[in-house]
Amino acid sequence: MPDSLRLTAAQAEANLHAVLHLVAAGRLRCSETTRRPAAATVAAVAEVLDGGDFYSAEPIAAFAWPLLLQAGGLAELAGGRLQLTGRGRAALGKPAAATIRQLWRSWVTTTVLDEFNRIDAIKGQRAANVLTSVKTRRKAVATALADCRCGEWTAVDDLFAAMRRRRETSPTVARSERGLWKLYLVDPQYGSLGYSGIADWPILEGRYTLTVLFEYVATLGLIDIEYTDPVGARTDYHGNWGADDLDYLSRYDGLRAIRLNPLGAYALGLTGDYQPLASTTEPERTLRVLPTLDIVAVGEPTAADRLVLDAHAENTSDRVWTVRADTLLAAAETGRPLGQFVTFLADRALHDLPAALAVLVDDVTTRATRISDRGLVRLVECADAPLATLVARDPKLRTLCTLVGDRHLAVPVEHETQFRRALHSLGHTIATSTG
Repeated sequence: MPDSLRLTAAQAEANLHAVLHLVAAGRLRCSETTRRPAAATVAAVAEVLDGGDFYSAEPIAAFAWPLLLQAGGLAELAGGRLQLTGRGRAALGKPAAATIRQLWRSWVTTTVLDEFNRIDAIKGQRAANVLTSVKTRRKAVATALADCRCGEWTAVDDLFAAMRRRRETSPTVARSERGLWKLYLVDPQYGSLGYSGIADWPILEGRYTLTVLFEYVATLGLIDIEYTDPVGARTDYHGNWGADDLDYLSRYDGLRAIRLNPLGAYALGLTGDYQPLASTTEPERTLRVLPTLDIVAVGEPTAADRLVLDAHAENTSDRVWTVRADTLLAAAETGRPLGQFVTFLADRALHDLPAALAVLVDDVTTRATRISDRGLVRLVECADAPLATLVARDPKLRTLCTLVGDRHLAVPVEHETQFRRALHSLGHTIATSTG
């Protein structure tokens, strides 16, 4: 492929909200052990990325987004499926830049993934005491990135040279010489990276830097990048035993140059504010919202726009969605603020929204807030009403339970242990059910 240029900031801002909507729709799954996204999840994310992933056959941004959301506390695993946290739901209604800044700061200190593990060709990484602390390595790359001049292109090899000159910007990968000997390409004996001159800086530290920059920094939109096909892009590993069968050492070998952009300077704390491009706040007006509350798409909606429409309305034909009270209630039940949907439509509608939509949204919003989920409780039954009243009014117990009817107490599960302890001091306990 010829060299490609990707200006990432506007795309990252759009992609953040698109992936959050995917999570809200319950479409993303990750391993509960490694927290890595499943293959179907990577494919689903790739479908909604503005401009697509960097390569069609090598997932980079599509792999990174589910991990970034977990590390930043915007999404969490429940039964193997990602779901939005309160912070994630709030992020859907906020400008993306501040959220991206927080995601980067969270990523710098996360342990959810060691980026070096993404360099599949280098084996032996999982042996004990082989790799250094990932936080220390990642901080070194972040420090080197902050040294770049905003708006100026830096060739990757020039960046490598600058990083090697300073200890605080050189992300040492191998914990020790013994650890270095455990790393290899094909054969742990003949292909060990411990042989003199084999594991030069670009092989380990350089490849780690490429991974962080390409898969996480560029995905978040902090750097613009120039890149090409990784096949044949770098030849520094060809002298290693077993390298003859490798088309490239890492999928990130094609990264040629980076440019710190204004979003990156903002995320790194080099500037105090950030003004997004006008194009990121003025979506194309391609929707007609009819008085019948049918939404008709003029042209082909983006994958991200389809996610929002599907979440709030029923897709009744190819490019038509119908808004009803039940579809809005279903959206509200998943934590989506309905006011954000109205704003979404207003930004994309070819004309003013019908008054009937505002009336319906106001009515559903009112009904959606009249009944609240207060969490799980344990229901405790007392033998008689006086005992229930005694427990409910006890100074130590009254903040831990709620009287329900004459003889029952609702105890929030997070207070159960404390409730039992206080109940013992009152001379009672909870009898174990026998069936």
